[in-house]
Amino acid sequence: MTAARSAPRVALYARYSSDNQRDASIEDQLRQCRERAAREGWTIVESYSDRAISGASLIRSGIQSLLADAQTGRFDMVLSEALDRISRDQEDVAGVFKRLRFAGVTIFTLSEGEINELHVGLKGTMNALFLKDLAIKTHRGIRGRVEAGKIGGGNAYGYRVVHQLDERGEPIRGEREIIEEQAEVVRRIFREYVAGKGPQRIAADLNRDGIPSPTGKRWNDTTIRGNRIISSGILNCELYIGVIRWNRQKKLKNPDTGHFAYRLNPESEWIRAEAPELRIVPQELWDAAKVRQDELTALYRKQIEASREGMKRSLAKNGALNATHRPRTLLSGLLFCGCCGGSYARRGQDRYPCTNHVLGNGCDNARTIAREVLEARVLSGLRERMMTPDMAAEVIRAYAQETNRLNRERRQAEDATRRDLAETIKAIAEIVRAIEQGGWHRALSDRLTELETKQDNLTARLSEAPQSVPDIHPGIAETYQRRIERLTAALDHPDDAAEAAETIREIIDRIVLAPGPTRRDFSVTLQGELGTILDWIKRTGKPDYRPNPDAGSTRLSVSVKARA
Repeated sequence: MTAARSAPRVALYARYSSDNQRDASIEDQLRQCRERAAREGWTIVESYSDRAISGASLIRSGIQSLLADAQTGRFDMVLSEALDRISRDQEDVAGVFKRLRFAGVTIFTLSEGEINELHVGLKGTMNALFLKDLAIKTHRGIRGRVEAGKIGGGNAYGYRVVHQLDERGEPIRGEREIIEEQAEVVRRIFREYVAGKGPQRIAADLNRDGIPSPTGKRWNDTTIRGNRIISSGILNCELYIGVIRWNRQKKLKNPDTGHFAYRLNPESEWIRAEAPELRIVPQELWDAAKVRQDELTALYRKQIEASREGMKRSLAKNGALNATHRPRTLLSGLLFCGCCGGSYARRGQDRYPCTNHVLGNGCDNARTIAREVLEARVLSGLRERMMTPDMAAEVIRAYAQETNRLNRERRQAEDATRRDLAETIKAIAEIVRAIEQGGWHRALSDRLTELETKQDNLTARLSEAPQSVPDIHPGIAETYQRRIERLTAALDHPDDAAEAAETIREIIDRIVLAPGPTRRDFSVTLQGELGTILDWIKRTGKPDYRPNPDAGSTRLSVSVKARA
């Protein structure tokens, strides 16, 4: 037993970073570690690795799995090629060292031997300096490339990377050439934008024409509009006028999440270089696009200011609660397309179209409907169809019956489980009593283990049972009747209409619009979840019940017709 314990159980760890894209590097590191373990007589129990991941962060699946397994006592030692394979960050190296030491695990590397506090301090500092020096050298190299008229990194739509070698056989980086087919798409976007077409409409038309986006998928308005401050998006890419602009922003990794964040650099640090051979967009077309961007930005700011002033007036008139929580229109967020399931949203001329159709996302439903017409038909449908007490009463009675039936079944099942548990506890007590009196037998011990397992299962079943839901009183339908009568009366009084409209949104959760048989006809289906309706009744009518989540997705659903 002592000899077996003398051979430590070893976990191997290997990593190569994105600056050394060679997958064989992992196997090389592990092979050398295995050879060292064999010479020392160590027992290898597991191998961990992270491929093409920087050592500047611990957001790595391999190292995280290693740390988790260390806490379970799976191994006694971590063997790696060098300490910088585990991490190059001072804080992370110290953190890994502390966690492994707490778990009773030592770190041993081929380069440094057994790692102690001195290694952590010195090597951590050296690795941090290496990362900083590498970043400075990389930044300097890219800057020199940009100042020579080459691309600093990445690629823009409309260009392809040119692969060439210099006289030493080294790759020449930063060379680009124009892809004429994509260049024509870029010019088309600029022409249509200057002509007054918005980015959403441009994207929709490109999708309808089957033109792939820069990602090879569908176009969207942000791909075209982008962000003017950081020069993202088709309309802001200065390379289209033969200008290379670099170092606008810097990329920083969040140490907690491993995600990158971008920070804008001072304009004095931006690098600009001319590349006239890469121009795609004529200067006059580019300038016209910038003028339109300026006009739209000024208009947007005016709209924002007007909206703020309107909000202030609304707050002064109606109070903070109503002004901040009221939807923009009566039906905002409730409208859905019956063809594709996407949303209907209000656009120009106060009409509602299908958003997916507008964006060219595969929906052929081109029908639009005026807001006033739609709201009138919805309110009419509520009064004449959905809010009629007779229509809803029978559905609510059926819901109540189903809830009460499920309650009875749940109570019967719980009672049976409690009886079974009581009998099990009694049987356990009898076996324990027999053993205490000297009547131990192996069969009794096995039976005791079986009963204790059964007791645990029964106890868990009772603890996981759904919370008891009080029975719904059959008179809930009458309560609904009275509430609906008062609500429909409020809709006929202008002073109460706004408050009633808010209540309607608590009853209806979905309005589906589908094209009718003629160009102007619409089928409008109002849908409401009964659980939501019952919750509304509870707040207003105060009956003693809670909606039952197990009673199914019983819904009220009625259809009305509308003329666009």
